[in-house]
Amino acid sequence: MRSHPYLRAYMAGCMVPTIALLLIMGIDAYHRFYLEVPCQFVFGLPAQPLERMILFPMAVVPNMWGAWNMLWVATRGRTHLSIGAHGSAIPAILVPAGILLARTTDVFRLQMGYALLAIPVGMAMYYLAWKFLVGSLNSEIGIA
Repeated sequence: MRSHPYLRAYMAGCMVPTIALLLIMGIDAYHRFYLEVPCQFVFGLPAQPLERMILFPMAVVPNMWGAWNMLWVATRGRTHLSIGAHGSAIPAILVPAGILLARTTDVFRLQMGYALLAIPVGMAMYYLAWKFLVGSLNSEIGIA
């Protein structure tokens, strides 16, 4: 039986953002349906920006993480990058793609200067997520 390291890498990469997005949507559903009572003391939540904004991450981010983890498995012998450094490059692709999609579909407006400041913060967060979460999943399934 073949071990299928790329399939295992794809599944390990997809797991972390999928669980994070499920938690975000669960919290949003809780606020949307449980806290919405017909009285004057309703919590002031924004007018459904999360539902409009979450479609891009739910479709792209888990698949991108899985493909990025497959790329790391395929190139780690040649590049010798740590998994954290490899994973921290994803925000440099996702942030401009999200801005382009938001401007194209006219979901919301962002100034490019402010949005590009999110890239270093995203890179730091992705470094930690890839180093500790995806790296531990890779070692658990035997591909690291």
